[in-house]
Amino acid sequence: MAEDAAHAAADAAHGASPGMPQLDFDTFPNQIFWLVVALVAIYFILSRVALPRIASVLAERQGTLTNDLAAAEDLKRKAVEAEAAYNKALLDARSEAQKISEETRAAIQGDLNDAIARADAEIAAKVAESETRIGEIQAGAKRSIEEVARDIAGDIVGAVAPGQSVDADAVTAAVTSRMKG
Repeated sequence: MAEDAAHAAADAAHGASPGMPQLDFDTFPNQIFWLVVALVAIYFILSRVALPRIASVLAERQGTLTNDLAAAEDLKRKAVEAEAAYNKALLDARSEAQKISEETRAAIQGDLNDAIARADAEIAAKVAESETRIGEIQAGAKRSIEEVARDIAGDIVGAVAPGQSVDADAVTAAVTSRMKG
């Protein structure tokens, strides 16, 4: 019982000092011991389990980044090559289209020149034919005018001098000289 009394006295002494039990100087060595044990345990857990896993994840991530960057550079190089090939194909297609356009233009111009030459020949033939017909019409009209002029001149002479005979040769000579100018 004496022991119980000693504990009760100690408890009373503890009860008399108000405050937090962590700040009780009597328990500091015990708290420091468990603090060191906990820190050592955390260190060993982190260094043996967690940190190697984190390091492997970081290494794997770095490897993935390196591989992705290399793949991106390769794809970039291929894209540049594809763009160069596209530009070359485009230039080739444009030059081919220009060549075809010039050939077609030359062929059309040749056909046009042939058509113009044929049209000019047809027009020249029609002009010659028309000039011949106009010449014939003019000659016919001149002959008709001369005949009409002779007839009218004979009728006028007959009307002016009613009893006289009309000299046909004199009327023809007078009309001919007047027609010539």
